[in-house]
This record gives sequence, C-alpha cells and structure tokens, in this order.
Amino acid sequence: MTLLELDDLSVTYRIASGEVPAVRGVSLKLESGAALGVAGESGSGKSTLAMALLRLLPRDARVGGRILLDGEDILTMKWGRMRAVRWAEASIVFQGAQHGLNPVQKIGDQIAEPLLVHNLAKPDQAGKRVAELLEQVGLPAWRARSYPHELSGGQRQRVMIAMALACSPRLIIADEPTTALDVMVQAQVLTLIKELIAERNISLIMISHDLSVLADVCGQLAVMYAGRVVEHGPSREVFHEAKHPYTRALAAAFPTVGDPVSRLAPKGLGGDPPDPMDLPTGCTFHPRCPVALEECATLDVGLWPAGDSRTAACVHVRAKEEAS
Repeated sequence: MTLLELDDLSVTYRIASGEVPAVRGVSLKLESGAALGVAGESGSGKSTLAMALLRLLPRDARVGGRILLDGEDILTMKWGRMRAVRWAEASIVFQGAQHGLNPVQKIGDQIAEPLLVHNLAKPDQAGKRVAELLEQVGLPAWRARSYPHELSGGQRQRVMIAMALACSPRLIIADEPTTALDVMVQAQVLTLIKELIAERNISLIMISHDLSVLADVCGQLAVMYAGRVVEHGPSREVFHEAKHPYTRALAAAFPTVGDPVSRLAPKGLGGDPPDPMDLPTGCTFHPRCPVALEECATLDVGLWPAGDSRTAACVHVRAKEEAS
C-alpha cells in the first residue's frame, strides 16, 4: 500500500535577483512500512524536498506538483488539517538537534507538547508517556528534567527521535539525523532508528550525503543532483553497482576501512555542483562527468530503466536499454 507519493514535485525560491529552482520534477513513492533514502551533495535539493513534505518551507518558496499522503494532497490542505497531520501522521527529525530544541525549556516539556496539542494525553498523564518515550530511545526517565545544553549531541538527537515518535505517526522524515555525531554515536542512533521503524512498522524517509548509511537503513535509495533524481532503486544495488556516474562518484568518495589506498588517495569528484540559477544545458552533470559524451551537453535523457526496479538518468543507460 502506497503511503506517500510525490508527483512531479518542484520547489522554487524567489529572491531579489530571480528564481532559484531547488527541486525539479521529482516523482517518488513510499510504501507503508518501507524506508526510502535520499542522497546527494549539499545543494542537491534533498533537504528542501524534506521540508516540502510537511510544508515547512519559507514563504518565498513556490511549490508545484502533488504530495499525496494516503491519497490526500498535503499542498492543498487547509491550515487546520495540516496542523493535525504534523506530528500525529507525519513527523520530522531535524538535522541539528541543538537548534531544533528550545534551549530554555526542559526536554520533558518539549516532548509532551505534541501530545498535549493533539489531545493525546492530559497534562497529568503526559509525564508518564514522556518517560516511556525516553526509555524507548535509550535515555533514563529522569532526563525529562534536563535542559538541552545538559545533554550530549547523541542524547539530544535521541530526544528529537522521541519527539518524532510521541504521537505514533505513520511516517518519519529524518533530515541528516547523524551528521553532527561521532562515528560511535552515529552507529548507536542508526541502530535505534532501524529498530524503532521495524518494531512500529513506521515508514521512513531519510536524508543523507552518505550512501553507506542509507544503504544500511533504507530499502530504496534515490540519488539527487541539481534538484532532480538521477538514480533510483534498491539501496544496496544502487550503492554497490551504481548505474549513474554521479552515484558512483558519491559511493567512491568514502574511504574503505582497512584499505590504505582508499584512505590516502580517496576517489572524489572534481568541481562543484552547478549554480541552480545557471544550470548547464542537457545533462546537468555533464561538466563534471568522467564519461560524458558530446550529446550530453544538449540532451537531457531523464530517467530510464536500468535493471529490475531501477532507473537512472544517463545516456549510457539509455543506450544499453535501447540495444537490449
């Protein structure tokens, strides 16, 4: 059963010097109980995509297409309905817990807030539910009396996860939830996320620049470049056998543990992502692509079948498909 469907989603920011296309024609589906990873460099549009799902974008953003949650378009919901959807049906774990938490409010009160707003607990009952949530994310109940600055980075991230779980939503959006954490704490938080979504049959959209993290947590993976999805398919297949040259470059950018060659000479990707206000013609990746053809400068092939349940936007993939 499809829980979430993005249909030709686009997001454009209006600024003084013109319009900035941040997300361009993204179409994706998320089944109930499944996990979808969205990867890409900074500026690829992945966080804008995440914010658009719950209408958290600033007023200068113009959103097109459709975002269907259980068949209901989030973009056309009235404010009262949208307010009911947030936290209760879909919630979000922000990238920086330090900035996502109120520094002058105890974390117990912050976790209890969505419960009270959605009338899921009375004030005298909220404390018990908060204690349960803290224990579920591996924190002692007494931490409810702590302020955010009294917690470590990993503990604050666990608080954000507890807040996201408070109203038992069917969908959680995690926007780079482990970026600011060290490797050991990152592993603990990722394990926690995997266990919680499995136990509760929660659907997950996880945003990250790290393909290995997404391949470990998510069943499906969408890779974004310059606001578009350039490859999509089963996450482990996309990670280990990428069809698009950009995906291969992302996967190769991380050194292999125990391999001194990859550590001392990592395979990165030259150049910078394109300016969204001055996108290259044709395939937007062609100026940085090591296997670009002459036609790539003028031809945008879009997504093509690239094997079982896989697609990729590359002339080489198209040529192979047409030849088969």
